[in-house]
Formats: sequence, structure tokens, C-alpha cells
Amino acid sequence: MADWDDLKVFLAVARGESLSRAGRVLKMDAATVGRRIARLEVALAARLFTRSPQGYLLTDEGGRLVAHAEAMEGEVARARDALVGPAEGISGQVRIGAPDGCANYLLPQVVAGIVAQNPGLEVQIVALPRVFSLTRREADMVIAVSRPEQGRVIATRITDYRLHLAASDAYLRAAPALTRIEDLRAHRVIGYIPDMIFDRELEYLADLGVEQPPVASNSVSVQLNLMRQGAGVGVVHDFALPAAPGVRRVLAKAFSLTRAFYLVRHADDRNVPRIDRFAEALTHGMRTETQRLEQMVEDGPAGGRDDALSNENNP
Repeated sequence: MADWDDLKVFLAVARGESLSRAGRVLKMDAATVGRRIARLEVALAARLFTRSPQGYLLTDEGGRLVAHAEAMEGEVARARDALVGPAEGISGQVRIGAPDGCANYLLPQVVAGIVAQNPGLEVQIVALPRVFSLTRREADMVIAVSRPEQGRVIATRITDYRLHLAASDAYLRAAPALTRIEDLRAHRVIGYIPDMIFDRELEYLADLGVEQPPVASNSVSVQLNLMRQGAGVGVVHDFALPAAPGVRRVLAKAFSLTRAFYLVRHADDRNVPRIDRFAEALTHGMRTETQRLEQMVEDGPAGGRDDALSNENNP
């Protein structure tokens, strides 16, 4: 019969598909991980992995064991959290996966507030412009820009956010007039690299008829920095603009997008007190911070106006 320690090693290998990756997670050397897997296979009289140059891949028997091991993992987490109790605050480690725009311009403020109130909490933010796998436990929870359509997950809508066209004042002074959407044809447009868009909700430029932006990056932060350097006009989150002095919205009345953030968690983490409390704090913080930053943009000198968008050479 397998004990929890062996099943924990099994889950790490199943998720990392590698002894070395599992070892880094478990803080043990790869040889020890391999011996533990071999011991577990003997105890269960089943081959759990197929070894190949690509790594350790689950067999049918291993795949069936994953669900049972994850259920035990959830029970252990719930038992640990029950001993701590809500009076002690949130403790332990939580890893969040998020697209880089959210990770750069929203999460730092929100997470700073949460950890200040919970000194026993360790938060890791993985900021990558891609879809994360909760099944492989790449993160405890994921902030996504669309609701997942499959998988054993719990998805909760966090908040809506808005996006507009934006450019730097320096660019607008030197570029042709920009007073209507049709004027974009005379401007350099900044956007995502088309074949690296990881979610259909990020296909912003399709609404503008731009299929191949001449200046592109898979990173929201890089796109915004390109705008700051005067490389062109792009679509940007309103909540990011306060972090980019000299960049302002243009054609705000003619072009506006609304998208949403979703908090996605593994179904096995349902009713794990630590995860529940962190998710509640994160959701509240993101809603509050998004509203605060967007209001700053509305109250700013450019606000929601579309006036004074022509440059000095095109009055």
C-alpha cells in the first residue's frame, strides 16, 4: 500500500514529466526521486511511467492513480489548514499564473497588500503570456482572460477591464493626424505577434482590420514600452496607463474594448481554507485596484476626451 510521501513524489513526476524537475519541486536529488518511484511501482505492482528521451510519461495505470493521489493531496491540505484556522491568517505558499499585463500592472499592488496582512504567506507570481496547466500544477490558481471550456476546474469572474488605443505624446506630435479610426492606416500599429496569441480574447487588432502589426511583441509590457518610446499606436489596458507617463488614450470614443479576468482553480482545491481565503482576498483586491487605476485614467488630463488628437503639424 502506498503512503502519502510516495504519492507526493509520484504527483511531482507526473506533473513535471521529469525526475530532475520533480526533484527541484521536492528539494531532493533526481536519483532519490527515481528510487521512490521504483519503490512505489513495486508496492503497487504496476508500472506508472513510461521512460523515454522525452521524459517520464504516465501509463494507463499511472493516469488512473493521479486522481486518487490528487484527492489525497486535497485532504492533506484541508487537514493542514484546519489546524491553522482563519484566526492565524493565510500561511504557506501560493503560486499564481497570470498573463504579463495583469502580472505587471495589477498583481504587485494587490499581492503587496495581502502579504502585509498575512506575514506567514509566501506568494509566487508566474508572469507568462500563455495558458497555464492546473492539471500539471504549474500554479495553484490562474488568472485567465477567458473562461475555460474544459477540465476539472472552478472558474470565477473577477472583474471587467477596459482597453483603448494609446500612443505617446511625442509620437502624436510627429505623426500624421489621428482624429478617426480610418487615420490608423497612416500610422505604425503595435500589437501581438499573430502566431503567438494564446487566447482569442487577445485578438484586439482584428476589430481594427489590422492582421499583421508592423511592430509586435508577445508581451503586453514590451508593447507598452514600445508606445512609450514612440514606436507607434497600440491597444493597451487602461489599468496599465498610470504606469506609463507620457502615453495617453486616443480615439477613446471611437474604439473601446471590454474584457474580463477569471480566477481559475483546480476542482480538487474546492473548500481548501487557505486557497479559499487567498482567492477571496485576491479577487477583492483585483476588483478594487482595477477600478482605482481606470478612474485615474478617466480623471487624468486626457480622460475620455477625443479632442486635441491631431499633432502640431496637422492642426
